[in-house]
Amino acid sequence: MNLRVVFFIAISIFFTYTSFGQTKSQLEKKRKEIQKEIKETQTLLFKSKKEAETLLSELDDLTKIISIRSRLIRTIDEEAKVLSKAIAKNEKEIAILEKKLEVLKKDYANMVVNSYKSKNKQSRLMFLLSSESFLQAYKRLQYIKQYANYKKEQGEQIKISANKLSVLTDSLRTKEEEKRQLIALHTKQKDSIDREKNSQVKLVSKVKAKEKKYIAQIKSKQAEERKIEQQIDKLIAAAIAKSKKGTNKKASSGFHLTPEEKNLSGDFVDNKGKLPWPVKKGLVIRKYGTQPHPTLAGITIQSSGIHIATEKGAKARAIFKGKVMSIQLQSGRKKLVLIQHGNYISAYTNLDDVMFKLGDTVNTGDEIGTIHTDAVSGKTVLIFSLFKETRKLNPEPWIGKLI
Repeated sequence: MNLRVVFFIAISIFFTYTSFGQTKSQLEKKRKEIQKEIKETQTLLFKSKKEAETLLSELDDLTKIISIRSRLIRTIDEEAKVLSKAIAKNEKEIAILEKKLEVLKKDYANMVVNSYKSKNKQSRLMFLLSSESFLQAYKRLQYIKQYANYKKEQGEQIKISANKLSVLTDSLRTKEEEKRQLIALHTKQKDSIDREKNSQVKLVSKVKAKEKKYIAQIKSKQAEERKIEQQIDKLIAAAIAKSKKGTNKKASSGFHLTPEEKNLSGDFVDNKGKLPWPVKKGLVIRKYGTQPHPTLAGITIQSSGIHIATEKGAKARAIFKGKVMSIQLQSGRKKLVLIQHGNYISAYTNLDDVMFKLGDTVNTGDEIGTIHTDAVSGKTVLIFSLFKETRKLNPEPWIGKLI
């Protein structure tokens, strides 16, 4: 084996483990993100004060944490599988290198012995002087040089292989320790999810006993949300009609925009996927659209926006620059704010107070108002919706990842 072959093997191993490192790094990052999500879920949810009145809410929270923890366990298992493959690969590489190193050392030892014997029989000078011609002497000289170089190469190969073996052995020990830690984490999470599932079974039994009551509560809340949606639709329609006053635009078409407002709409679209969250810290507890209820089978819920649980006292923040289009008082003295961004509108529902007046200009990230905290459940939830004129949009593809 020459140095080129050894170099090729080294490069191959490097890229193999670089590729593994990237995969392992991605899984580790994912695992840490889920662990953070679990911690935030436990902080932002599970705040019920009166079990009898918030049993369904508590069950929803428990279902969510079980779902997140299940994702964590799957990620841990994926990470452990990658480590197992890497450990097996390391062990195979170590076995191959140990055999190669053994052969190299044996060959090198034979060369040293042969070199010593040749020195005893005749000197290199005599070997050259005994040549029958100049050409033969030249060839013998080249042979001596090649033999010396080969011997040197063998020595270098032994060093390279020994170093590689040392690196692989250290890497193997590190990976084995990482796997031990992952197994311990898996066990811990499994114990937690088992306890949570036991609690879930007990809560389901309690909810089932009062299922009609909870279904009625859900229907009542859905009816209240539909009223708010209808109110928002009317407010947007009225704003569109107002923008058309004195123009030849049809009432059914969208906003009549000024050049500045058109530019604002373009900027809003250009920032799709990068818009900031409407809260500093939060967790989506209900997604946009029609979806099955998280705990009650056969019950469907509808949402025109996303529900974000956040910290008590948290402020709702403007996702983009624009102007305050409407401020409405809701039941329980809660407030709704609509902000216009050209022909796009962002809606912030469930606020205790509002820091702007109608027609005010707001900038991206400005605090709009304090989000209401429910006295019974203890939860602080912002309902955030997004519209293009009267058309409802799913907000999640528009806002960036919450950090």
